[in-house]
Amino acid sequence: MLATLPHDLRGLRDRAMLLIGFAGALRRSEITGLDHGKDDTMDGTGWVEIFEAGVLVTLRGKTGWREVEIARGSSDATCPVRALERWRAFSKTNFGSLFTAVSRDGSRALERRLNDRHVARLVQRTALAAGLRPELPEAERRALFAGHSLRAGLASSAEIDERHVQKQLGHASAEMTRRYQRSRDRFRVNLTKAAGL
Repeated sequence: MLATLPHDLRGLRDRAMLLIGFAGALRRSEITGLDHGKDDTMDGTGWVEIFEAGVLVTLRGKTGWREVEIARGSSDATCPVRALERWRAFSKTNFGSLFTAVSRDGSRALERRLNDRHVARLVQRTALAAGLRPELPEAERRALFAGHSLRAGLASSAEIDERHVQKQLGHASAEMTRRYQRSRDRFRVNLTKAAGL
């Protein structure tokens, strides 16, 4: 999906949004509600702090404030922290809304915060462009991928202890986390092969 994005200012922003959203298992409103720093805007629902080891995302959620740690990735091309640093450097922004609109000519970041529908459209557009699930008709593919796909994608793909996934998603109960992980567990243990068939 990342490979379908251009390497212009808009592409840098969208790449950072996808990676931060996926690595942080964030809701689409949490992504677009982020500010550069604490108390930057009245409508912000969280902020980011960049450290040597990663990004700390502080969010106001349903049950109060929570912190999400996003460590640096193993590849520069897919590192969420590096993508965020690139967006901030090239957009020349360090105050206010983190993810903003880009001018029509693509030359500068505007002050206007993106709305959460942008994330849903971005996920759909890049998933379709990447050719994910080509066996399905386009309407079904479009319905399959949305802003929530980033959150569910991390929960179902991370091969790590459930309690870590629960913490990242901010779930109060392990049962809620298991709902996200059910598709991950399908066919992981292949009893058919283990029985010699």
